[in-house]
Amino acid sequence: MDVLSDVLRAVRLTGAVFFDIHAHAPWVAESPAVASICASVMPDFEHVICFHILMEGSCWAQLADESLPAIRLEVGDAVIFAGGDGHYMGTERGKRSVPNMEIYYRPVDTALPFVFNEFGGHGVETRFVCGYLGCDSRPFNPILGALPRVLHVRGGGGGGHLTHELIQVALEETRAPRAGGETILSKLSELMFLHAVRQHIDGLPEASTGWLAGLRDRHVGAALRLMHGRPAQAWTLDTLAREVGLSRSAFAERFSRIMGTPAMHYLGQWRLQLAANALGRGLSIAQAASEVGYESEAAFNRAFKRQVGMPPGAWRRSALAPAAAS
Repeated sequence: MDVLSDVLRAVRLTGAVFFDIHAHAPWVAESPAVASICASVMPDFEHVICFHILMEGSCWAQLADESLPAIRLEVGDAVIFAGGDGHYMGTERGKRSVPNMEIYYRPVDTALPFVFNEFGGHGVETRFVCGYLGCDSRPFNPILGALPRVLHVRGGGGGGHLTHELIQVALEETRAPRAGGETILSKLSELMFLHAVRQHIDGLPEASTGWLAGLRDRHVGAALRLMHGRPAQAWTLDTLAREVGLSRSAFAERFSRIMGTPAMHYLGQWRLQLAANALGRGLSIAQAASEVGYESEAAFNRAFKRQVGMPPGAWRRSALAPAAAS
């Protein structure tokens, strides 16, 4: 079981490249916090992640609150704002602008991305693409809390170089659009995000804690693979510890220390995420509860409402409403 891939599927990670920008120095562009535009750009998702990929030139990127140092982006680099923070980019470090809120909408009669060919001054050209990744934040998305507010993805080597080249090719279609181009770019943005997360995991210090650190830990990672591979099984601390080759107490301590939550609590949260997906597919409450290992529908109802803040029936109705309206 590939735990990271399993989570990305379960939280419905979906990408969209919105802007293909050709800017000339000096230029500056400010992006609003995604909470103010998510209903317009990714209306089907609770949480939206913003990203930019530099195709040509170089520039600076910084959070709007300037709580972290500015980041220098070179060709092939990407910057991801996992928390959806407002931010600004430009050729002159520290120079600000005002977001143009009129450009943030999902077109119904044309394909993405929007292309801006004239932007900035008359100097050296910078080309970059901007987009969004929508995902579920409830009942349980362990990736969101595990990522930093700003993630700098270096383009050199491996998946980063490949993603950059593929996006470059796909963008050429904006000159002569072909069927499927928008989907290609969306999938490439998801690939970029996966590469970014893997790069971040590889760069974590040895003593790191958190969900991403747990993936690479020998014993915790093995337990995660078991829980994700067979979520409905009647796992206990004893059976998980035995499977990963630790005593019960050693396993419980190690999992809690690295992951920041007890193993059985994590399993319960993950089961609720899977159950929410099942409800969204149209399964009944009893079917969803059974699918993730609950023997009692009443217990499932209590756990779901405690975690999500609404009963599973209400969640199911809200999840199925868009399909019914179409």
